[in-house]
Amino acid sequence: MPAEVSFSIASPTGTHTLSVAYERAGAGEPLLLLHGIGHHWHAWQAVISALASERDVIAVDLPGFGGSTALPHGLSYDLSTVVPVLGSLCEALGVERPHVAGNSLGGLLALKLGQERLVRSVTALSPAGFWTESERRYAFSALRGMRFGAQTLPLPLIERMARTAAGRAALTSTIYARPGWRSPDAVVAETLALRESAGFAETLSAGRTVRFTDDVPGIPVTVAWGSRDRLLLRRQGVRAKRVIPGARLVELPGCGHVPMNDDPALVARVILDTSS
Repeated sequence: MPAEVSFSIASPTGTHTLSVAYERAGAGEPLLLLHGIGHHWHAWQAVISALASERDVIAVDLPGFGGSTALPHGLSYDLSTVVPVLGSLCEALGVERPHVAGNSLGGLLALKLGQERLVRSVTALSPAGFWTESERRYAFSALRGMRFGAQTLPLPLIERMARTAAGRAALTSTIYARPGWRSPDAVVAETLALRESAGFAETLSAGRTVRFTDDVPGIPVTVAWGSRDRLLLRRQGVRAKRVIPGARLVELPGCGHVPMNDDPALVARVILDTSS
C-alpha cells in the first residue's frame, strides 16, 4: 500500500492541508517520479525495482490525481502553483533537491523544477509544452476522448475489456505502443484513475496556453521520446532540443507516450544515466 504525507499550502481562502499519496523504495540519492495527466504513480511500477537498486525512489500521485487530494478552491492547476507545491512536498518528505523524472505533464513539471533549481537532474519522457497549436489541440482532443470513455463505460464492461488484448488496446493504445502487455488489473486501475481524476479538467484548461520556451541550464537534462508516441509526436523532441540545447535527446525505439511500460529496462537505464 502507498504511504501518504500531509503538509500545509496557502490559498486565497486561507491555509489548507494537502495530502499526497506516494510509493517509496530503494536507497541512494533521491529520485522523484511524476506521472502524466489522468494517471497515477503506478505508471512507474514497471521501472521502480530497477531504479530502486541505485536510488531512493519516490513515485507520487500529483495533487488532484490518484490517491492525492485536490488543490483547494482558489488555486489553479497551472505551473506557477503546482511547481511550488512539489517543492513543499519534497520538504515534507525530507528530500532536498532530488533527481526528477517525469512523463508528459510530469515531464513538463520536471523541466520547470529544473529551471527553479529545485532538482539535481531532469529526465523528461515525452514532456508536454513543445507542441504547435494544432498538435496541442489534437493531443487534448485525444485525452478528452479517453476521459469520456473512462467516465461512461460501466465498470463491468471495463473489466471484461481488460481481460482481452483487443480490449486493453481499445482502452490504452493512445498511450502505449504495446497495450497488450499491460495486465488486466493495471488497465482497470488506470482507467478508474482517469475517471476519478479531480484535477483533470482544470489541468487541461491550464495547459491551453503552455509553451516551454526557456533553457534549463546548470543541471543534466535528458529529453526522451518514444518512436511510436501517438499522443505527442516525436518531432516535438527536436523542438525541445532547440529550446534546451544542452539536453541529451534520446529516442526510445518501439515505445509509446508512456514508455515505462513499453520498455522498462531502457527507460530505467536512461533515468539512471541522467541522474548519475
